[in-house]
Order: sequence, then structure tokens, then C-alpha cells
Amino acid sequence: MLVRPSIWNITDFVRQEKLDFLSELSRCLLRRSPENSHQEKEWDAFLGFLQKYKKVAIGKHERFQFFILPPKEGSSFNCTFACYRERRKPSECPVGKASGSTSHVIEDACSPCNEEAVIGAQTCDLSAKASGRPEKTNVQNISLESNFVHANPSYLKTLGHTHSGWSFGAIAEFVDNSRDAKATKLEISIDMIFSRVVGREIPMLCIIDDGCGMNHQEMLQMVSFGHKQPDADDPNRIGRFGIGFKTGAMKLGKDALVLTQTTNSRSIAFLSQTLNEGKDNLEIPIVSYYRNGQFMELDKQNETLFKHNLKAIKEFSPFDKYFIGQKVGLFSKDGTGTHIYIWNLDEWGPNYSLQWESGITGGSSFHQGDILIRSRRVRARPGQMTQMVPLDYSLRSYLEVIFLDPRIKIYVQGSQVKSRPLARSLNRTVVENGTIMGKLVQLTLGCNQLEWEEANCGIFLYWHGRLIELTIYSIAADMVILSQAYKRVGSMMHNGDRGRGVVGVIDVTNLMAEDNGHVWVHNNKQGFQDCEVYAELEKWLGERSDKYLDEHVDKVELVLPHYTGLKAGSGVYKPDNEWVQCDKCRKWRMLSHGFNSKTLPLQWYPQI
Repeated sequence: MLVRPSIWNITDFVRQEKLDFLSELSRCLLRRSPENSHQEKEWDAFLGFLQKYKKVAIGKHERFQFFILPPKEGSSFNCTFACYRERRKPSECPVGKASGSTSHVIEDACSPCNEEAVIGAQTCDLSAKASGRPEKTNVQNISLESNFVHANPSYLKTLGHTHSGWSFGAIAEFVDNSRDAKATKLEISIDMIFSRVVGREIPMLCIIDDGCGMNHQEMLQMVSFGHKQPDADDPNRIGRFGIGFKTGAMKLGKDALVLTQTTNSRSIAFLSQTLNEGKDNLEIPIVSYYRNGQFMELDKQNETLFKHNLKAIKEFSPFDKYFIGQKVGLFSKDGTGTHIYIWNLDEWGPNYSLQWESGITGGSSFHQGDILIRSRRVRARPGQMTQMVPLDYSLRSYLEVIFLDPRIKIYVQGSQVKSRPLARSLNRTVVENGTIMGKLVQLTLGCNQLEWEEANCGIFLYWHGRLIELTIYSIAADMVILSQAYKRVGSMMHNGDRGRGVVGVIDVTNLMAEDNGHVWVHNNKQGFQDCEVYAELEKWLGERSDKYLDEHVDKVELVLPHYTGLKAGSGVYKPDNEWVQCDKCRKWRMLSHGFNSKTLPLQWYPQI
């Protein structure tokens, strides 16, 4: 994709002799500035078309109208003139009634075929330089310059800063996209592949799902910049801001290739800092196909553009036609889904920011593969005394609780992640209902054995069924502090051990949505914005948490030997009910009282 200082929509082609008013308009000089041979050919084809048929291309940009003139006979195509003026109402236009056809951006006008716009190298660079009527042109140019949009390749690095504080927030963007695509299986792994560019093996992050895939237009939207946010909040979708793929990929590595397939199309896109290094404009090659019987044929592109984009992908990535064919084969017959491959991974000193372990096939959960944050740093939270928070640095631990009602099968380094639905794994479970600013909320509180062993406690806040924030709390005052995980509220912020093992679960989808479609969620989906409704939520969570500790934890601890037959402080919290998930339908089922879930096989299906 080439994002230019200005994109002019071509609305019509008119013979030059019909526009007798052109001599009265200001002029600017358009100079070509191709970045490759394909752009040079497209520029020549465009001007050659105007010259051959003696036509003027009429374009528009914001409140200005442009008239691109045909080059004179015998002149080179290095440049041409364009007249311009402020746009009039359609009824005042001397050209007559505007064409009813859909307008095409200037990329399309480069070819007489007027093909539909695609992201790729199919853009003519129109660098305007004023000439003639200097006093008037200067005023016009100031107006035009204020409307120019320019995307330098360095912007890709800026996008990665969105998740600079936590790499797993970047991976979560891809998990969200897979769930929105109705995937039933998601595989995340880091594998070693050979790179021709550096002449050795390098690690590549692979994210593969079996969702519905994307067609050409959807792929185009995913890699483009600047989308209108939806007018309404769709509770069935997590994606909303239109930046997740770009921010996630550019945080994790410098280069990313997307391979996606629907029932009738296939597309490849290449978002790369390496490809765009040293360039002034951002290029994102896309290659698309559509299904014609048993074969895939070129879609939305001519053969020249296809060859240019495919050459860029093969030259600046580890993917040649054989490697691409191998990955396409993973879709199987009539299969759908999306594959994302990221390399030149983010570095941590002489190593990489991510560390990966393959695990042992058939081993215990302790020996399963994992992807870890190399620094092992635990994010700071008020009142937190422990440094053992695996969720902060273990991808497997994070994905165990990422969804409120987990259905999708997720694999990390080849082994399946065992989902941990927190609300179903609590002892002394209590459900608190309330109203915050006129909206109903429901909080589930209880004691969790694993969190007790790791000396953690807090509230897990879900939005659209996805973990956004974990609120950690200490117990001694009635104030609440926001944190990224295990959100502590109430007195948990001031007493690091009080409330140990106590966990709350709440879905705030409805609470954090406004009637006008606005949501109070950060665009990185790792926290909530500072707003009145969130302040009220924190206060309410603190009050309910302190109440639970007073009534269901502190009093029980005094009679713990009679309650469990164990010594006080041993903290054994067996869930009130045992739940198990069917490996086929992914639904959860409650086991009979006294049944030992540890005796079940790894792959479990109910006998119906």
C-alpha cells in the first residue's frame, strides 16, 4: 500500500475542447516519483491514455476540483499540468451532470482499464509544484497542504508502542480476531525457519486458526489505516478499533505475513518494516485469488501488479512459492482460516523478548510447552506482596483465563491449553447483584486454591467475555486502585495477605457501553478509561469485596478446623462444584458431587 500526500478521486474523463474555462484556473505541475518500474509504467499508461484521446481527467480532493491535462504531443511523460479550483455545487459545474458511477481513487485512473483500487504498488505519485499566478497559487497551496495525509514507514514502529508495556496484550489481539472469526481451534507457537536474507535459522511466531477467513476487501481493511468506529456496540464481537492486527504485529516483530482463505477466495498480505526501510511512503503488498471451480485465479489485480507484489514478498520474507504452497496446504480441502507469521522478533538485549519451550509430549501440565516473557517481570499492583504471578509472564497461564466462557481450543507450542473458568472454580461462592448508574451488575466472589497458593487475590474484569483487567485488592480501606491484572479493591490494597486466594469475576460489557455506541475501553483492550462509571464501579467492587471478606472469610478462618478438618491457615479451597468441558462441543458440564475430575482422560466426551 502506498499512502500518498493526497489521493484524488477521478470522477470523469472529458475531451479537452469542451472545457473552455481551464485557462482561467490556477495551475500546478505534477511530477512523477515512482518507487519501482511498475509505478513508472502505470504513470506512462495514464498520461498516454489522456494524450491519445485528448481527454482531461477530472478529480476531486476535499473541497477542491482538479483537471489533469494531457501532455503535449512529443513531450515526455515526466510531468504534466493540472488546473484546480474550489469545488462548486453539482448544478454549477460546467461539465454537466456528474457521472453516476462509483468514484475511483487516483490509483485506478493510472490505467485506462480503471480497475478497482487495491493496496499495492498501483499508485501514481502526484507531487504538486505550483507554477503561474504565484500570488493566488500560494494561497491555494496552503489550503491543500493542510489536507495532505502522509504515512511514513516509521509509523509502523509507533503502532507497536501500543503494547510496549506487555507483549501478551499484542498476542491477545490475534486471539480476539480468531474468536470473532468463529474459530474453533487456535494454534500459537514459535518455530525456527531458515531465512535467506540472513542466511541462518530465525524464530518465527505462528498464529493459525480455522475461522471463516477474510476476503480481499476484509484483508484490505485489516491492513489499512483509519477506520470509522461502529455506531453501536456489538456484544458478539471483541474487535472494534481497527488497529489490533497492526499494533500487535509491530510490537512482536518487524515483519508479518498474513495468509487467509475463505470458501471462495485466498489472500496474502505483507506488513513489513524491512520492505519499507528507507522509503518515504508505506507499501503493503497484497495478492488475492478467487475460486474458479477447482482452481484459484487472480482477483482484483492485473498480472503485472500481482508479479510485483509477489516478488516483494519473496525478496523480503522467508516465503518463496514452495513455502507459501506448504502453508496453503495446511488449510486442507475447502478449509478456511487465517495464518499469521511474524519474524524479526522484538529483542531483549542479545536475546529475544519472548522465550519459548517446546515441552514434553504426553507429559504432565507442568512439562507442557509455553511462551514466556523473558524478563519475568511482574506488573506492579497496590498491596501485592508476591512476585509469583504466572499470568503476567506465561502465555499459557494468561490464555487459561482470557475468556469468561471459553469455547475455542487454544494450543501453545503444540499442547492444548486447559481453560480455567474462574467463576466455576470457587469455594464459598457468593453472587452479589447491584446497580451502578442505573445499570445492573453481577459480581461472583469466592476462594480459589491456585490463587491462594500463589498468594494472589483480586477481581477479574471481563468485557465482551474477554479479560480486560485484573483488579488486585488488599484489605483495609474502602478505596480502589486500577491495575492491569488481579485488580485489588477495598482493603486488599493495604493488607497484602488479607483476602489471599479470594477472587471475583464480573462482566462489565453493558456497564462500559454508552447509548451512542461509545465504549469506555482502551484501544489496546488492556484497561478502562478514566470515567465516572468506572470510578463508581471501583467503589462498588471495594464495598462488596470487604463485605465478602468480613462475612465469608474472616469468620470461617476462626473455625477452620471444624469447617474443613484442616489446620487454620492451610487454605485448601476445593471448588463448590466440579466442572468439566466437552472436547467436542466445548460446553461445560457439572460433575456429580464427590466425583474426582482428576480421573478423567485429557480428551473427554460425555456419554449421552
